[in-house]
Amino acid sequence: MTGVLPPCIVNIGTGYSKIGFAGNKEPQFVFPSAIAVKETAKVGDEATRRLATGVEDLDFYIGDEALNATGCAAKYPVRHGVVEDWDLMEKFMEQCIFKYLRAEPEDHHFLLTEPPLNTPENREYTAEIMFESFNIPGLYIAVQAVLALSSSFSSKPSSTTGLVIDSGDGVTHIIPVADGYVIGSCIKHIPIAGRSITNFIQTLLREREIGIPPEQSLETAKAIKERYCYVCSGIAKEFNKYDTNLEKFIKTYKGINSVTKKTISR
Repeated sequence: MTGVLPPCIVNIGTGYSKIGFAGNKEPQFVFPSAIAVKETAKVGDEATRRLATGVEDLDFYIGDEALNATGCAAKYPVRHGVVEDWDLMEKFMEQCIFKYLRAEPEDHHFLLTEPPLNTPENREYTAEIMFESFNIPGLYIAVQAVLALSSSFSSKPSSTTGLVIDSGDGVTHIIPVADGYVIGSCIKHIPIAGRSITNFIQTLLREREIGIPPEQSLETAKAIKERYCYVCSGIAKEFNKYDTNLEKFIKTYKGINSVTKKTISR
């Protein structure tokens, strides 16, 4: 079967993960890079606690299920583009492969993405998990910026030379690529990205005391960001537009309060 079935593509980011199969136009699944393990009460004798610990290893959720599960604390194994908890990452990959892709890892080659400043140790840990835990036949780990240039082949003449601005959920990179090779000494990065904007909007909503339930404030801030935020071409011109006619640019967000079921309008 090896070599017949399409390779699996896995892109695990700070905030969201995209997984699918090679040859498709878009990922099969896009979901938050969150994982949660069901909490158990620390009561009973030692044997009972050991049994509960064993069950916890099998009873966990990822993605939207992790965020919505009761009695669970959602955790993100990736922070600012770098894996911080390899045990959680292995569990996350297990769910991605078996539950979402429903693939036998022994029958598929895998293409994984990595940030441009990933360390050799992290790359080694990734390969160790994929080969020893999942027994895959082949693995290629590619820098996201190079893949971004490759994805533009269908819209313009092919070129693996360019400047890639990669702003995700946890970190923003500016990566120069020459003939498919990343120029590591020229990479610039800042730990500010989509999640920072979401947190900023969430703080503004909290300061204005709009009345959004605490458990709903993050999703509301995220919805406002995705609906109304944009990148301006010139910041001076942007301020001049607002100074000239501010009312023209005021937007109104409408949502439903999850507790009172009343409309939120601000």
